[in-house]
Amino acid sequence: MNTAAACRDARRIGRRTFLSVSATVTGGLVVSLYLDGPLAAQNPGQNTAVAYPPDAFVHIKPDGAIVIQVNRIDIGQGVHTALPLLLADEMDADWSRVVAELAPAADIYRDPLYGIQMVGGSGSIAHSFQQYRELGAKTRAMLVAAAAERWKVDPGQCKTENSVVRGPKGQSAAYGELADAAARVPVPASVALKRSSEFRLVGKPVRRLDGRAKCDGSQKFGLDLDLPGMKVAVVAHPPVFGARVRSMDASAARSIDGVREVFEIPLARGTAIAVVADKFWSAKQARDRLKIDWDVSAVEGADSSQLFATYKELARTPGKVAVLRGDPKGIDAVAESHRIVAEYEFPYLAHTPMEPLNTTVRFDNDRAEVWAGSQFQTVDRMAIAEVLGLEPEQVLFHTEMGGGGFGRRATADSHVQREAAAIAKRLVGTPVKLVWTREDDVRGGYYRPMHVHRIEVGIGRDGMPAAWRHVIVGQSITAGTPFASMVIKNGVDSTATEGVADTHYDIPNFHVSAHHPTPNVPVLWFRSVGHTHSAFVMETLIDELAARAMADPIAYRRTLLRPDATKLRAALDLMAEKSAAWRRSLPKGHAVGIACHESFETGVACAVDVSIEKQRPRIHRATVAVDCGLAVNPLTIESQFQGGLTFGVSQLMAKGAITLKNGVVEQTNFDTYAPPYIIDAPAAVDVHIVPSTEKPSGCGEPPVPVIAPAVVNALARLTGKRYRSLPLVTI
Repeated sequence: MNTAAACRDARRIGRRTFLSVSATVTGGLVVSLYLDGPLAAQNPGQNTAVAYPPDAFVHIKPDGAIVIQVNRIDIGQGVHTALPLLLADEMDADWSRVVAELAPAADIYRDPLYGIQMVGGSGSIAHSFQQYRELGAKTRAMLVAAAAERWKVDPGQCKTENSVVRGPKGQSAAYGELADAAARVPVPASVALKRSSEFRLVGKPVRRLDGRAKCDGSQKFGLDLDLPGMKVAVVAHPPVFGARVRSMDASAARSIDGVREVFEIPLARGTAIAVVADKFWSAKQARDRLKIDWDVSAVEGADSSQLFATYKELARTPGKVAVLRGDPKGIDAVAESHRIVAEYEFPYLAHTPMEPLNTTVRFDNDRAEVWAGSQFQTVDRMAIAEVLGLEPEQVLFHTEMGGGGFGRRATADSHVQREAAAIAKRLVGTPVKLVWTREDDVRGGYYRPMHVHRIEVGIGRDGMPAAWRHVIVGQSITAGTPFASMVIKNGVDSTATEGVADTHYDIPNFHVSAHHPTPNVPVLWFRSVGHTHSAFVMETLIDELAARAMADPIAYRRTLLRPDATKLRAALDLMAEKSAAWRRSLPKGHAVGIACHESFETGVACAVDVSIEKQRPRIHRATVAVDCGLAVNPLTIESQFQGGLTFGVSQLMAKGAITLKNGVVEQTNFDTYAPPYIIDAPAAVDVHIVPSTEKPSGCGEPPVPVIAPAVVNALARLTGKRYRSLPLVTI
């Protein structure tokens, strides 16, 4: 099938949910499901019709192989296995015959809730849980109907298991041999889904389909792509965000063997110089020899120390109100001796995914083909089409496996893809792979925003908070993007206040406000977004309050939790149970740290065993409990929490942060923006899952926020000091 042509010729459809069934030219059953998301309905006056390409979610081949399209990029979170698992279980498929493929960019693969094809917000399983189950159940029903028609029996008399339909008189037919006939069966309007007790695969530990390839190095990522005649491009970006090229001397660059083109391109902010060569090393060497005079006169040169000073001053006055419960001046009624005033600082952070950013584009005048590990396929496809003067349907966008993302591959302005398209537009008919080096990424902006929190807590006679005034200062991530209308309410970007404004602690006289300054630094969501700083603030302050009240930190949290915080309470209780034995028998010089936090509808609680070695925290053990609803694949959840805690450690114990001087980022690579060492990670991680049959919630981001406050709370017990900034510089 010519997918690009099919996309261009696709018919238009209205807002509805439907299945499309067809027999492919190669034989077998193809089932497509389209769920129109609510984002399309936010502007009812606009035309919400979308192109429906004939791309399929399920293809049962005549030989019995089952190919399942995954509508999201896998950047390590395990959806390449978990989503096919849901479909295969409802379908009663033979799991050993299942093959997963990453779906290309197409409207059919949009997130059912967000309305665009994307990965983010820990929504992959939560949003597609029902979608993939219904696909599996309807596919199974069609196969059963085909078998029943063949045997002239009632479908209710047939049973299925391991990709075989069995009839009432001993008949049997494999799914592969029924596929063609099933393709002609009307799609059932509705089907009964399995009860959780009937699952064969869901809820069981299942090894990842891509696990072996990722362990032995055979897994291919976007950066590994090598097409015939392909060229490689790098870009010389301005040293200050938004600066423009005033003049350029490229004579030395063009003298490098293999260099094909050197030219100026537009950026989302400013302009830059692209270098295209036969090989990456030639392109990089040529870029290093460019002599560029940059015009920085029209752009602000941000300075980290000045920004922190400005933020701290702003934090002394209330901002736009995010939440107000009770008396906003309640804190004033509390005596000074019963108050805690705390100020927290969090710097800019770079995502630094293991696979550097890259995008490959081939432009052929009336169409284009793209290969990219994108978290925002819909947005990136539209951006590339815009640069090339095409319609999105004329862009065939292949989703590549991503070597980590953490939010970095999900930019609203698609700046990497726009660069790649601008370069490919100059080389018609030639595939060009744009590569961002590690230095490009570290210095390229789109950071986790810098934040300052200032909190005044009034303590009641019972030792519990009686009033809480909280000011948060940090850039808005979504201002000026299509997401602003969904995220910014009353002038407050919820990505800055989440984890505080929606705390699960029952605090009276609770006042949270925010300021959103606009320095010249591009910012972006980061794995767990606002929770990366808000959980640290809340959990270290709650711990400080518990210590001041001479209360057990777990019991104190239990008392303070709202009655409706059922997931967080369940996680806290399970963590307390599973860690009780080792918490009672700590060696000398060790201390326990506790933290709990709910994000993305998932409750997480963590206990750590910490000592101090060579002026660095040593995390000997972490016991974590999670309530994420139904555990689709416990192995995936365990790996997510092991990796998520380590990612959280990177914010706690990195040897530096992103800083700017006169608008120039001072860090370049891992020598100056150094991640923690292996020894900094927890020596042992125990992950415990609260049993549940409720709808699944997110697991990609909830592990990240809890480790830093837990470790710092343990350090407070060891040192008597409270720590108010990350990463830790001194203990």
